[in-house]
Formats: sequence, structure tokens, C-alpha cells
Amino acid sequence: MPLPVSGMKERIIIYCDGACSNNQQPQNRGGWGAVLLYKGLAKEISGAERNTSNNRMELLACIRALEEVRNRSLPVEVYTDSAYLANCLLQGWYRRWQRNGWQTAAKKPVENKDLWLRLLALKDEFASITFHKVAGHSHIELNERADRLAREAIQELD
Repeated sequence: MPLPVSGMKERIIIYCDGACSNNQQPQNRGGWGAVLLYKGLAKEISGAERNTSNNRMELLACIRALEEVRNRSLPVEVYTDSAYLANCLLQGWYRRWQRNGWQTAAKKPVENKDLWLRLLALKDEFASITFHKVAGHSHIELNERADRLAREAIQELD
């Protein structure tokens, strides 16, 4: 159910986060969560998967949130505490990966290529989209809420 949020007007704000229990171990469980804000309303979404990674959940949180946006002509601001997600987009790592045939500087295949391709294609559908890196677990209310949504989604796998 939408939550009232004051001061939001003609832009969409997204806070997204991923989490993984037993990251990089067999039988792990991951979750993702996002909070979307628009015109004073908040929408929360989340989900979970087995046998995944924290980085995949970070990417999936962003992808799923962007997929929820119907009007892609509105400005969108995405906030994440994931250095993996933020640095790739803010520092343009993906441009080098594309030029290098989706290989890293160390000539290894880029991890999570399937999700990066999905995110980049989706990003290009928006008229204006900006990404922001926030500090994790630093009492930023909506970032903390996205984290809780991701962790709660993991629990639903039990």
C-alpha cells in the first residue's frame, strides 16, 4: 500500500538495495528491495532468489524498480549503497566492458552480464536518469527501508 511522503513532485526517486545470506556459499538466499517515491506516495517492492549473490540482488533491485516506472519521460533519481552498481554507472565501467567484448581489464568475463545488459537497456529508455551512491547503514531512512525489504524477502524463502 502506498505510503504518504511529503515534498515529492515531478520526479521519481528510487532507493534500492540487495542482500544475500551466506553470500558466495552453496544454498545461499538473496533478496532485493526498493522504495519508489512520486508525488507524495511511496511504493515498496521486493523479491528473493536462491543460489545467487549480493551483487546480483543489488542489480535486480534497481532493474525491478525501474521496470515499475510507467512514465519514462519523468526525471528519475536512483540511490544505492552498492559500490558495484554505483561505480559501474557513475564511472562508466560498462563502456569499457562493451568496448572489450564484455571482458574486464583483467581479460575475464564480466560477472552478471545478463543483468548488466538488462539494466543498461532499461536505463536507455528513460529521458533523464541519475544514479547516486549513498553510504550503507548510515541512517538514511529510505535506504534502510530498502535494506529491510531485501532482508525480509529472504526470510520469505523459508
